[in-house]
Amino acid sequence: MPLAHALCDSLMTKRDVTFTREQIAAYAAASGDQNPIHLDDDFARSVGLPGVIVHGMLQMGVLATVASEDAGGPEHLRRLFVRFAGMVVPGDTVTFTAGRGAKGKLDLSAVNQRGEPVLTKASAEFAPSPHRGAIRRRAPSRVRDAPRAQGEGRGA
Repeated sequence: MPLAHALCDSLMTKRDVTFTREQIAAYAAASGDQNPIHLDDDFARSVGLPGVIVHGMLQMGVLATVASEDAGGPEHLRRLFVRFAGMVVPGDTVTFTAGRGAKGKLDLSAVNQRGEPVLTKASAEFAPSPHRGAIRRRAPSRVRDAPRAQGEGRGA
């Protein structure tokens, strides 16, 4: 792998997810989105789909997780922008990535195993952590590291 490519990869947060029918059903139950295009192959085909499709919001949730990891934690994520651009079906593997863009922004992407974008125009805004990248020094413990009063000491 060329050095430039290796450096770029080390500056991105990346996650590959192969979606399953079990994940889709669990998301439907948790979210309350019981739309049959996500749960019933026959119904999905009757409306012109290839079969059940993965919830767009499930994909967006994975992308938000990747973005929050890159931003230093979910408490730093402020906004998420995304356009749903392609269908994802059970068995598809989607690569979700987040990398630093302009100040306070993340560039996001979600691409399936065929190289087709499934989420586009994706970005996030974050509030930088005051400690990200900084060397954190341990504060003195009040009990163990506090200066001892005159006459105190071991064995006193």
